[in-house]
Amino acid sequence: MQDFSKLRNIAIIGHGSCGKTSLAEAMLYTAGKIKRLGKVDDGSSVLDFEEEEIQRNVSINTSFHNYTWKKHDVFLMDTPGDDNFINETFIATQVVDGAVFIVGAVLGVKGQTIKFADFIAERSLPALIMINKLDRERADFERTIGQIAESLPVTPVVLHIPIGEEENFRGLVDVMSGKAYLFDKKGSGTLIETDVPEELAKSAVTYRESLMENVAETDDDLIEKFLEDGELSIEDLKIGLKNGISNGKIVPICIGAATKNFGTTALLDAINDFLPSPENRPAMIGVDPKGELIERKPLADEKFSARVFKTMADPYAGRLTIFRVYSGTLSGDSFYNSSKETDERFGQLFIQEGKEHRPVDSAGPGMIVAVAKLKETTTGDTLCDASAPIIYDDLKLMEPVISYAVTGTKGEEEKLFSSITRMLDEDLTLRLTREQQTGEILLSGVGQVHLEVVGSRIKRKFGVEMNLSLPKVPYKETIKGSARVQGKHKKQSGGRGQFGDCTIEISPLPHGDGFEFEDKIIGGVIPQQYRPAVEKGIVEAMEKGVLAGYPMVDIRVALVDGSYHTVDSSEMAFKIAGSLAFKKGCQEAGLILLEPYMNMTIKVGKEHVGDVMGDLNSRRGKVMGMDADQGREVINAQVPMAEVLRYATDLTAMTGGLGTFTTAFSHYEEVPAQVAEKIVAAFQSE
Repeated sequence: MQDFSKLRNIAIIGHGSCGKTSLAEAMLYTAGKIKRLGKVDDGSSVLDFEEEEIQRNVSINTSFHNYTWKKHDVFLMDTPGDDNFINETFIATQVVDGAVFIVGAVLGVKGQTIKFADFIAERSLPALIMINKLDRERADFERTIGQIAESLPVTPVVLHIPIGEEENFRGLVDVMSGKAYLFDKKGSGTLIETDVPEELAKSAVTYRESLMENVAETDDDLIEKFLEDGELSIEDLKIGLKNGISNGKIVPICIGAATKNFGTTALLDAINDFLPSPENRPAMIGVDPKGELIERKPLADEKFSARVFKTMADPYAGRLTIFRVYSGTLSGDSFYNSSKETDERFGQLFIQEGKEHRPVDSAGPGMIVAVAKLKETTTGDTLCDASAPIIYDDLKLMEPVISYAVTGTKGEEEKLFSSITRMLDEDLTLRLTREQQTGEILLSGVGQVHLEVVGSRIKRKFGVEMNLSLPKVPYKETIKGSARVQGKHKKQSGGRGQFGDCTIEISPLPHGDGFEFEDKIIGGVIPQQYRPAVEKGIVEAMEKGVLAGYPMVDIRVALVDGSYHTVDSSEMAFKIAGSLAFKKGCQEAGLILLEPYMNMTIKVGKEHVGDVMGDLNSRRGKVMGMDADQGREVINAQVPMAEVLRYATDLTAMTGGLGTFTTAFSHYEEVPAQVAEKIVAAFQSE
């Protein structure tokens, strides 16, 4: 049986362009899993293999691989760093037992770095930090360490310090052992022992003292020993470091240059030594069919349980279901889906290795495996042993923040929307909704690039074009005052004519009351059979609007007088008369345009509050108040929907990717006259 104490599963996380995929490639190459060191820039990476990833030189999906290093089996997930695909990373942090968190030595800590660090801190996820790209021009180790200590919710401890800077970066000093190593210039990943450079001797001692102090503070016994002896042994440091990392108190820092395969060996050792196995993580808590809390320990001889965290369409294997095993051992050809209360059969269990698949006979705690062509199972479902059902909590997701109207080529609409529906299975961030008033179908996602990538995937996989445009704002119209008007429709053109005559009183209703019609006819000035036609004509006119083609709301109409012709009057004539009266009455009562306002909750750092508040004012927004949340400022505001259709892109630009926000419909308000004039002019020109 496999030794699960020597199993690790990790997510590689970091801001865009920090070198995550390059590092994952170097790790796989050094461990002997792949035969050549692929490069992201030339499209030869085994992990960025989708066409859109190769074209854009960025990771879009989480990709999966594994390697064996010094008798440890490690499953790794290479996650995207771009804000548009942040949900992939957010989900990965909920599934793995540890993270390798990358910070570029040139760009340092960015907005996404802080977001990802918050994900890690929220789960107390054990992590290592890798300072990458130390071979680049303007790379600065000390500055990057300072930014990490100042900006991230972690206590960093330095394990390695660089020998040489920028293009002269050529080795590392291991702070714990006090030994120095040079990198193999041929890129094999090998470390060659050497003497500690004289200029680094003092720095190495300082960092070791800092390491001992930080490690000692995580454990009462160690702090006692440190205070008595003034020193901790390497063994003490290793044990203390592993415990401190496991409970999220400290994060060790490694160094390297992934594209040259510098520092990878030391990182592989650190993953084995310091990140926990599944057995060292807490038991998973779920509920049984009666809704009572139960737990599953991460042990091979427990009852089997797993959670599906990704579904994807594979061109060869079909629909792939990817899940992480939490307890027990899965073998055979079936399991129970407790979320859907159904048994599922599968053909082959396998491990993903980039775009390739490796069959396996069984899977135990911590393993990330996949099966193809399940009928009922979707992302978020719990899989388990039918004799011991359990359901785990749903995965948490970032909410969509941008919506576009979707249209297809004429004649291909049905094919397009069935393709989008299939994409919804793969990408839980997407939402497909219909805007009742405008009739548009809206696709919502995390950013504009996110939705563009969905479009290019649909074209590649299903051969159908998806067009995106800014959605129409669902304005409404109403009236300010009251009026009494006559609507008369009279037509004579040989033979039977048309005659309908009605007088109505029109007045505004409170916001949200819709429409009221009252029949106040006394006597038979309009026969009973024609009066509903007047209402019908008014309702149809309300749907089409009078000012700018938008539906009318919050209006009361009373039918008070009229006349008819015994031969020429008809339902149609009175319907037209009602419509004419209504339009005339609205003009006299004073037409106004209403626009939807959104409640917005915007989270930013203190340094961006002024810019964001000023920007909200320029968008006609009203700041309703401010709160603080875990070191972030929370701005609560109400802003017209028309002003925030592209807000996701604008906030990212304003805050360097650090700002986040949510929106929800609030209410309708009158559009200012100067803005309304432009909307009416645009309607008339159309």
